[in-house]
Amino acid sequence: MTGALGVVVNPTAGAGRAKQSGARAIAALAAQGHDVVDLSASGLNAAMASVRQGIVSGISALIVVGGDGMVNLGVNAVASTSLPLGIIAEGTGNDIARGLGLPIRDVRASVRLIDEALSLGSTRAIDALRITDAVHSRMVFWCAGALSVGFDAAVNARTNAMTWPSGRLRYVRALFGELARFRPYGYRVIIDGVASELAATLICVANSKDFGGGMRIAPEAEPDDGVADVVIGGPLSRSALLRLFPKVYRGAHMSHPQVSMTRGRVVVIEPEPGLGQLPPPAMADGEAVGPLPLRCEVVDSAVRVLVPG
Repeated sequence: MTGALGVVVNPTAGAGRAKQSGARAIAALAAQGHDVVDLSASGLNAAMASVRQGIVSGISALIVVGGDGMVNLGVNAVASTSLPLGIIAEGTGNDIARGLGLPIRDVRASVRLIDEALSLGSTRAIDALRITDAVHSRMVFWCAGALSVGFDAAVNARTNAMTWPSGRLRYVRALFGELARFRPYGYRVIIDGVASELAATLICVANSKDFGGGMRIAPEAEPDDGVADVVIGGPLSRSALLRLFPKVYRGAHMSHPQVSMTRGRVVVIEPEPGLGQLPPPAMADGEAVGPLPLRCEVVDSAVRVLVPG
């Protein structure tokens, strides 16, 4: 396996599209002369174990095929190492790939890009968010896109638990389900040592612009600028939240008087029950992280992504 390309495919991403795309990608990479080993498994935990074994065995790069969840698996496997990460975006949202300017749902273009990057040794070093338990400083998660804690995280969790409908419509259905029981959450937020207590609808620590399948939550965020964009939506009513929601897809929510953005490198988010209901468990890159309190730190150039020269 030494020197081979490790490929891991999420067979359920994109309503099953990624499974077929993964087979085409493996065949195309082999046709380009690469030694390829399939590290896929039936579940994410098993896939991570397979990937880690591939890294120990000496793969030369890790290629992930799927959506943001599979990219997140890759990020958690290679963060703070020199192993490059290739992305073949075949999921529903593909927010991280979109933010990096990579091909979306185009296996041929993605393989061509990866082959070129490998031949030139060309990568882009991007930051990642290192998320830890703020009480015990225990490592929890790496995140390349966004950590979300609030209404958006509750909707994301509900979306992940649903099987119908598909695509963006499932997210919209989950949104209305959560909206029926929504009231603002209570937080204590510390950004680079500056603390504030507030009631809010959501808090998002963004390393890239998009989350939730194309929602431009942090329009000015860049994945390699050394800081996170912390977007806070104030204590909105249900009707105000419903009116604001469509604007997020084009980033127009940032002009709302209840929405603010602060940049920082270290963000600690704690629950503050006296100011609102208990915030839901956090989500990162669309995957469950766990309950507050959490500490989120920007780690410069933590992941090397294969890109054209």
